[in-house]
Amino acid sequence: MKQRFIGFPNGSFFLFGPRGTGKTLWLLHQFPEAHAINLLEGDVRRQLTARPESLVDIIDANADKTTFIIDEIQRVPTLLDTIHDLMEKRRSLRFILTGSSARKLKRAENADLLGGRAVKCLCHPFLASEMGRDFTLDSALRLGMVPLVRYPNGQESESVLKTYLDLYLQEEIVNEGVIRKLDVFSRFLETASFSHGTVLSASHIAREAGVKRSTVDAYFEILEEMLVTSRLPVFTKHAKRELVAHQKFYFFDAGVYRTLRPKGPLDRPEEIDGVALEGLVHQHLRAWLDYSGERNALYFWRTRAGREVDFVIYTPSEFVAIEVKNTAKVKSEYFAGLKAFRADYPECRTILLNRGRQQTMIDGILVAPVERFLKELIPHRPLPDAAWRNGK
Repeated sequence: MKQRFIGFPNGSFFLFGPRGTGKTLWLLHQFPEAHAINLLEGDVRRQLTARPESLVDIIDANADKTTFIIDEIQRVPTLLDTIHDLMEKRRSLRFILTGSSARKLKRAENADLLGGRAVKCLCHPFLASEMGRDFTLDSALRLGMVPLVRYPNGQESESVLKTYLDLYLQEEIVNEGVIRKLDVFSRFLETASFSHGTVLSASHIAREAGVKRSTVDAYFEILEEMLVTSRLPVFTKHAKRELVAHQKFYFFDAGVYRTLRPKGPLDRPEEIDGVALEGLVHQHLRAWLDYSGERNALYFWRTRAGREVDFVIYTPSEFVAIEVKNTAKVKSEYFAGLKAFRADYPECRTILLNRGRQQTMIDGILVAPVERFLKELIPHRPLPDAAWRNGK
């Protein structure tokens, strides 16, 4: 069992995260005294779907338990009414509800975090600091960081990764009944993979995938509700230049992106690797911020003139601009976006992460190894660059 930095409150809570990120295993390890109810089991799901109130019978039959884990709550969203009622009447009970999709819950009565009685927590793929010595940058770019893929119970990680999305599509998208034509949706996913780490143009994806723009918008909404993708907004606070309006788009894991991304004779490996590396940094920063209690604090910056910074972190304690380069070389043009951003925001720190092995300062910009940066990224601690700048 790897140490995870997933945070949780003292009371009841939701734990959302994509399939395979280790939610259930982590919870069973953290709460060995709890009674677990797995809604992926057909007989259990059928019983509680037909009679949600039979959850009371299960709880009464386990009178010695006060904590109940209900796995994949989106499979039986009508259970939320019964759970809410139990939380009101039996204050000693604690409910931990996991989910890999918020779609059905958003449409269910009392789904708004059970009237505020249950906090929403998130589970991401592994951080490098959670994997420890098992983490290498090359394997992360090739396989991603999903626990199910990295520790696949005797199977080959490559084969698990290849089937992961097929299983995900079948079990989540098809079973939820939100997609009528799986072949069309699969074509859309493949087309969308070319937009990973770029400014999102739904119209362009619609043309390439051969579907309506409204269909693309609906598909992206589904992916975000299923926690498979996220969008990165533009940093616009006190903007001094004309900025782009569209958001950037990322799949939740570098390995998932690599699996979806078609490869052919015209595709340069370094181009795909560069986007994968940027996505890997994105998923780490997003998890680091979420686990640290700083959601909605990650941005990118791009002017209409073409100056760009990959990531901007803006919290009460951090204001940092980060550029990511998939090379050990350092060229003057790599600093253009960071310098432009610093000219507008002199209060910020600037970092260029690359594939080199040494850290150095160039024109006040910290150039640092991306692998070391990821390994030392730990929630509730400052970014590693703060210590590096002080020579630690």
